[in-house]
Amino acid sequence: MPAIKSWLILTRYHLYWVALGVFLSICVGITASTAITHTSIEEQSYWQQIETQGKNQEVYFYAWGGDPQINAYLQWVAKQVKNKYNINLVHVKLSDTSEAVSRVLAEKSANNNRQGSVDLVWINGANFATMNEHSLLLKQWANKLPNFTLTDPNNNPAVTFDFGIATEGMEAPWGQASLTFYYDSLAIDGSENNKPPTTLNELSRWSAQHPGRFSYPKPPDFLGMSFLKYALVMLHEQSPDSIKSQLNQPATKQNTALVLEPLWQFLDELHPTLWRKGESFTQSGAQMRRLVDDTELSLAFTFSAPEVPAAVQRYDLPTSIRSYAMDDGSLSNTHFVAIPYNASHQASAQLVANFLLSPTAQAHKQKPHIWGDSTVLVQSMLSPEQQALFKISTPHPSALPVNSIKRTVSEPHPSWVEAIMQGWQMRYGVSP
Repeated sequence: MPAIKSWLILTRYHLYWVALGVFLSICVGITASTAITHTSIEEQSYWQQIETQGKNQEVYFYAWGGDPQINAYLQWVAKQVKNKYNINLVHVKLSDTSEAVSRVLAEKSANNNRQGSVDLVWINGANFATMNEHSLLLKQWANKLPNFTLTDPNNNPAVTFDFGIATEGMEAPWGQASLTFYYDSLAIDGSENNKPPTTLNELSRWSAQHPGRFSYPKPPDFLGMSFLKYALVMLHEQSPDSIKSQLNQPATKQNTALVLEPLWQFLDELHPTLWRKGESFTQSGAQMRRLVDDTELSLAFTFSAPEVPAAVQRYDLPTSIRSYAMDDGSLSNTHFVAIPYNASHQASAQLVANFLLSPTAQAHKQKPHIWGDSTVLVQSMLSPEQQALFKISTPHPSALPVNSIKRTVSEPHPSWVEAIMQGWQMRYGVSP
């Protein structure tokens, strides 16, 4: 009997501990599940709050307005966000992004910290650096956009750094671009003595052999500055590291003359061989494109490769146009949209920025006949249905061939833009 009694006691305690363990496991499971649920609700409620605040508002989007194709795309975006959120998107057309920067800076100087006139701005590079330096941008919003995850930011520094400066959630990526050259194959047939130049040095020799058939837009035009930055980087390929490294550092009075002198020597030789002997320059990439269409130029360039077949399909360029990338390197960067710190409609601007990052908007933008701007979305992050939006069955003959870009080179520090522009104006400033 004592043995049976002891067994019953042990059994009772064993069952007690088993029951207690099961109870605690359930409690822990409920707690963990509740924590996950609460986290999901918090994350969801944040964006729901943005949607609630952002609907039925206006968004003044300050963006370059020099290309009819881009302007038409933004009109399409305006219709989409109107239908989706009842947002009235107003494209404020700029001739230069610095106009928007100056406006926000003036508002800050006037202590207008809440009712700014700029809600969203198309920006990158030097203008981003300026706005960041003067604390003119809203922080930590872009990384909270639902569609931002589709850019694979943890493994894609191109969407979290702008010309080497961390964006810190102040910018949402919008598109990617690389310096791409294109030529008229009727004028440059690719024969032994009539090939398009594939390096900066070859370009200089080609222009001397074909005077008046090449040019670049006058600074401060973005495309003209891009060509000058490409030239500067290539000219320092063989420079000592102590000099080459200065391109990634701020331009100063001490290093400007040393770094830029090779560029001025190169341009001194190049300019007499250019269109109108370098005594006059085009004002934009669109004007340079028209000169190619009019057969005044045989060789030109763009910062968006898909823009070339798009222009051919619009009959803005002849069907004989062909695209290629320079062998010595293609200057590449990402362009972004940002929200000023004092924007009047910050939630609405975030809704627009998130739509600009959607697979629907990115795929539509990349179509050659729409804009031709390369997507910032990473295909592996998309569903099969979303990936299908980007597929093009047959590339256009004028399009940049797949895998043509053998080497990409990064933009120099944003401060070099101002240094180049001032030096260029002092040496070569000419009338349009």
